Amino acid sequence: MKTLKLLLAITLFSSMMSSCYTEVIVEDPIIDEPGITLNQLLNSYELWYVNINETTGNGEVPFLQRAFTVSFRNGVLYANNNISGIGNNGNGYGIDVGAYGTDFDIVDIDHDIDGYYPLRVDQLSINRIRLVDTSTNTSYYLTGYQRANFDYDFVFYDNIHYLLQEFTAWKKVYTSQEGMLNQFDDENFLTFLSGGNDDTFLSSTDTEDTPIANLVYDYEGIYTVYDVEGDPYAKVLTLDYDYLDNEYFELNVIDDGNIELFHPNSGTTYEFQGRGYIQYLRPSGPENATRSKQTDKKRKKIINKKFNKDDFKK
Repeated sequence: MKTLKLLLAITLFSSMMSSCYTEVIVEDPIIDEPGITLNQLLNSYELWYVNINETTGNGEVPFLQRAFTVSFRNGVLYANNNISGIGNNGNGYGIDVGAYGTDFDIVDIDHDIDGYYPLRVDQLSINRIRLVDTSTNTSYYLTGYQRANFDYDFVFYDNIHYLLQEFTAWKKVYTSQEGMLNQFDDENFLTFLSGGNDDTFLSSTDTEDTPIANLVYDYEGIYTVYDVEGDPYAKVLTLDYDYLDNEYFELNVIDDGNIELFHPNSGTTYEFQGRGYIQYLRPSGPENATRSKQTDKKRKKIINKKFNKDDFKK
């Protein structure tokens, strides 16, 4: 009897163990391929255009506010801060303005003048990133391009008013024989000040051989550069003289340091040459006495101007 009970117990125990058994299949672990690093992302495009009109937040990152493009090349930060020479300066990269390093999603920038800025980088698409200054909750939006397909000319003409600010003074070097005499014939020097509302100009009737440092400006007024609909390379310049009323000119760029002003009212053409090139890097004051009202050039956000990434692509 004891033997029968023992056999039944063994049979019951074996049956219970069989019912609790679950087959476990062990597979090889799945190994994700490593994604692109932040440094690789920043280096994947030669130029990052700063879409200044998309900026959000109430703060400011000075070197981004100043730049048209930035480039991250082997630990060196480059920037195109000037319109004059854009596309040529530094083989298109601009000038060396600092150093950078990456740490996960942070790019640590040590700017030569503005100092240290840790910025968070958010990748929005293949060639779109957002740089966030978390201390002020300010965001800058950048679009990546290669130099070969970046339209430097479009950027040049789209920001032509900054070209006017990049010289200490513009000296009149030519007046056409064609055209009626008018009061603007006496204006031999123009200066376009940066900072403020980006709309102040100075003019001088000093003789053409006057050194730039010795200029005495006779008048201070407001200037505006207008686009011509349908032609991104055509511009109209107005100079608001109290005693001359508004003077209108068709503004044509001869090269990075020379401009042509055609005065339709008189039929006269003038040429002005830029003197005293100002390379924007430092947020400092004037280079000389004639620039006593000059402040650092920083790009202004234009409300309702939409960014189209194809505008800057050849």
